[in-house]
Amino acid sequence: MPRIKIETPDKFIFSTEIPIRITDINYGGHLGNDSLLSIIHEARVRFLNHLGYSESNVEGSGIIMIDSVIQYKSEGFYGDELLIEVAVNDFTGIGCDIVYRLTNKNYGKEIALAKTGIVFFNYEKRKTAPVPSLFKKKIEGLN
Repeated sequence: MPRIKIETPDKFIFSTEIPIRITDINYGGHLGNDSLLSIIHEARVRFLNHLGYSESNVEGSGIIMIDSVIQYKSEGFYGDELLIEVAVNDFTGIGCDIVYRLTNKNYGKEIALAKTGIVFFNYEKRKTAPVPSLFKKKIEGLN
């Protein structure tokens, strides 16, 4: 099977720092893949909050993650401070991709690249919704 390759965006529009907790460590003694997905979830929530949104309300629509990809680069260990940078790209009529770069702030070493595909969702109608134009304009203004 060919390996996954995530393209690094030219510009990241948000960053946050999250420490690796003891509960993020797996039996191999390093950051577990399930915890990495939880960490990027936290970064996404912080990013949306920074823009004045939540996962359940982006200009009246919620978001649903439809896929995720993680490309591991190096290990992370308990106590490491992660710098998570966020970019948004590849808009479609109903969604976009959010790209994350996780770097060990202590050593400057890249831990992982990740990407989550999201679609906008109307929970009352139980169906996808168009990308909110104001959200897209905010992202384009940051790029």
